[in-house]
Amino acid sequence: MSDLVVDSWPPAPIRTERLVLRRSEARDRAAAIELFASPEVRTYLGGPVPREELERNVPEVPGNRPGFFVVELAGETIGTVTLDRPDAGRLGRLTPAGQEAELGYVFLPTAWGRGYAAEACAAALDWFVGALPGEPVVLCTQTANEPSMRLAAKLGFTEVERFEEYGAEQWFGAWHPPVA
Repeated sequence: MSDLVVDSWPPAPIRTERLVLRRSEARDRAAAIELFASPEVRTYLGGPVPREELERNVPEVPGNRPGFFVVELAGETIGTVTLDRPDAGRLGRLTPAGQEAELGYVFLPTAWGRGYAAEACAAALDWFVGALPGEPVVLCTQTANEPSMRLAAKLGFTEVERFEEYGAEQWFGAWHPPVA
């Protein structure tokens, strides 16, 4: 994935009814390791990464780039939301160049089932509309990942295509910003 290019990064923390979306800090390293080491979180993302490897490779400030939001609940990191440009070779694209921003999200299992992902992703999409007006956003998830499929629909993503990648059927959808 490559970084988004936006005029001003980082934005002020984004506050929703229950959450804060903010730039990553050194205090988020332990949560980042937990997210990538979790078999539950990584079920549809290629499996967990060995904790020892993460301890060696996760930088002091994980995800320190435009489009990477840490999601906080009551001062605790519960997940991340990202808006990145997919790599050129990635399947699923709206245009031949395929450089649409792609929404990604991971949350600790203790945060699942409470609407936090929908709340955080909606806030990130609202930010995106202001930062890069008129640009669509894409999302790719395994069709077997039913919670992610429900979230995509709730956020207003519509199916563009399905394809086989990483040994599983993938759902590729697009979200278009509201017309003013």
